[in-house]
Parts: sequence; C-alpha cells; structure tokens
Amino acid sequence: MRTLLFALIMICFLVPGRSQKTLTPNAPDFNIKWLRKGKSEMSYYVVNGNNTTEICSFLIDINVIENNISICTKLKFLNSKEFWLDTCILNQNLKPAYYSSYRNDTEYALHFGQKIFGYHFDKKTQSKKVVTQTIKEPFFISYAYPYLLGLLPLRSGYIANFPVYDYKPDGNAITLTHIKEVKSNQYQSNLTGNHSVWQVSVLEEASGDNYEYYIDKETHRTWKIEIKSNGKNILLIDKETDFNPFKTKFDKQTTLKMITAGTAVISGVAFARDNENEGLLKGIAVANIHKKQYAPKGTSVILIPYTSYFKEWIELNEASRKKGKAIPLLEDAAACIKVTGIYDDEGHFEFVNLMPGDYLIYTEFGYTHTSIQTEVVGYTDTYINGMFQGSSANTETYKYNKNAVAGIKKIVKIKKPGEKITIKLKKTF
Repeated sequence: MRTLLFALIMICFLVPGRSQKTLTPNAPDFNIKWLRKGKSEMSYYVVNGNNTTEICSFLIDINVIENNISICTKLKFLNSKEFWLDTCILNQNLKPAYYSSYRNDTEYALHFGQKIFGYHFDKKTQSKKVVTQTIKEPFFISYAYPYLLGLLPLRSGYIANFPVYDYKPDGNAITLTHIKEVKSNQYQSNLTGNHSVWQVSVLEEASGDNYEYYIDKETHRTWKIEIKSNGKNILLIDKETDFNPFKTKFDKQTTLKMITAGTAVISGVAFARDNENEGLLKGIAVANIHKKQYAPKGTSVILIPYTSYFKEWIELNEASRKKGKAIPLLEDAAACIKVTGIYDDEGHFEFVNLMPGDYLIYTEFGYTHTSIQTEVVGYTDTYINGMFQGSSANTETYKYNKNAVAGIKKIVKIKKPGEKITIKLKKTF
C-alpha cells in the first residue's frame, strides 16, 4: 500500500515536468505583433522592509528595422554619472545576431552566427581579449528574453523553459530559465487605474534569481517587475511616459520662444511674514510686527508659461490630487519651464529673455511659524455682599515656534517687449 501511494505521489510531481515545453527562438508560440515598440521608461527601486528607494531610471527603446528587432536599454543611476548601456539585435526568428554591453569597469560586444565571436575589455586592468565560441543548440540571449514574455500565449497554468546564453568572462554555458507559473492578478496604476494582468513567475537557473512579471492581458505591456536576487528585493515600475490625458496640443517651438527669445524681465523678492493674531485679526500681520522671513539663498523659483496647455495641466492635477494621483508633463513641456534661484540673503530673484504673455511664478521654502495657545488654568468666583455673582476664567498664554513651509504662486502678465516688472512673492500666515 505504501509503495503504491509513493508511486502515485511521484507521478503527480513528475508528469507536470514532462509536459513543460522548451521554447526555441523560432517556436510558433511567439507572436511578434505584441512586441511593444518605441520608447518607455521604468523606475528602479531597492526595497528594504517598508522602505522603497529609487536608485535608477531604466530607459527602453525597441524598434523593428528590416524584420530585425533592436532592443536598447540604459540604466541611469540617480545622483551619479554612472550608467549601463546595452544593445541587442534579434533576427526575425528571434535568434540573437548582436549584443553589446558597456559599464564603467568593463565592456564587450558579441556577434552571433555559426560561431560566437567578439571582444571583452576590462577597463580596470586595461586588458582586452578575443571571444570565440561554438554552440550548436538553439538558444535565446539572456538579456532579451524578458521582452519576449509578452509575445507568448500566456494563460493560467502556462509553463515553459528558455535555453539562454549569458556571456561570462570566465566561461559560458547554456542554462535554462523557467516560466514556473502563470496566474491572474491585478495591477493598480496611479495614472490609468486598474489593469487585469498575468503574473508570470520566472526562475533564472544560472543566477538563482526569481522574477515576477505583471503583464497586461489585453495589451501585453509589462507594468511591473519584482526581483529577488542574492537576498535583495528590487522593484521596477512602468513610469507610463506615454500617458497623455490632455486635450490641448503642446507647441514646443512657440512655448520655448516665450522664455528664451524675448527682452522682458521679471524680478522680485520672495518672503513670508508670520502672524500670531487670533479672532478677527487672524491671518493679518498688523503693523508689520514680525520681520520678513526671506526665501533662503539658492531656493528655486519656477516660471511656467501660462499657456492653454499648462493651464489644463494644472487643472488636471488639481482634480487628480484628491485621488492621490499626479499627471506628469511631457518631456517637451518640462523643457519649457524656466528655473532660477534666490541669489542673495534678501530673497531676490530674476527671470530674463521673456516675451510678452502670461506666466505663473512659484516658489516654496521653509520658515519659522510662531503660534499662540491660550489655556484655562482655573476660575475666580465673584461675590458681592455674600451673594455669588459669577465666575471668570483664569488663562495663561503660551507662545511657541514650529517649522512650516510657504508655497507661493503668482500670475504675471508681460504686455510689451522689453518691459521690466517687479513683483513680491509674499505669504502672510
């Protein structure tokens, strides 16, 4: 009986493994029409418990040229000049034709055909070597397979293997990357709402890394990637740079001229004036009792051409703020925002080369807010001729300081070329 039970258990484990297919580059499973062409970008985070820290921006550019697929990626580290640049070319059957990788300390380039040949250069030791290798069995290049997952006929329970080649200076071998599991899930975007996705679980045999890909069931777009690698948790999120809810078309050439091709000047001073009045005087700084607290030197002051497009952007963000969402700007639009800095200890700033038109000027800085709090500490009873007349509260007033932030904006109109306008960006609390 025990022998029979053991045999049944072994069959349950072994049968799925036998039915798992091994994909090759020319397999009919792949449908090129689902390839996401064009430029996209993902934010790259390191996750430590409840803390998520963005450390990189991952840029992807995929094109099809004469039936060849070109995949170029750039991993750009934030607050650093370091970046990783990778380029891969696949032929129409998804076989690798070329791959190059550039890092701060190393670079290599490989050509694929009947043989693999290329070079590897170690920048630390300044040593260069020729790479040559022959591999007869069909394979994918490990760099490219993540972009091919969305081309598969994914469904609940789908499993498959990828034979992959990953170049290593100390030796290479074909290893398997496993699609272990596919199941239904949901992905919630801050911009476009809820999406039904396939959650694709992948194990890379060579590294032991585990991946979770969240691939849209309709568009086959990869929204999110979770990675567990050598005890580290990494998260990549699609930044949705193609998201465009605007009705107004943006005119970069005209807008850029507004902030670069004119002769008008807007200058001014940014400051906060604190107030501690209560009751009817609340919000009014009476007789300038408190001194101006100027925006610190180096504080950024932003000038936005107040065109129809930017007005719509502001309105969209105000409507979305209640939902905890933010509407990003197109890169071309962001390039038309002018930023200057407070250049002295008295809050002065200046914008030059402006054309006639409307502009929104904004700044934000910290200041010290003084508050008054009144507390009842007791009561005094009043008696006349032994008769109780009433009670009055005894109070004490406390003054205390706390850090606060002043956000100030102002719309300014330039009416004619060469006009010089002086403004005050002030906030009274």
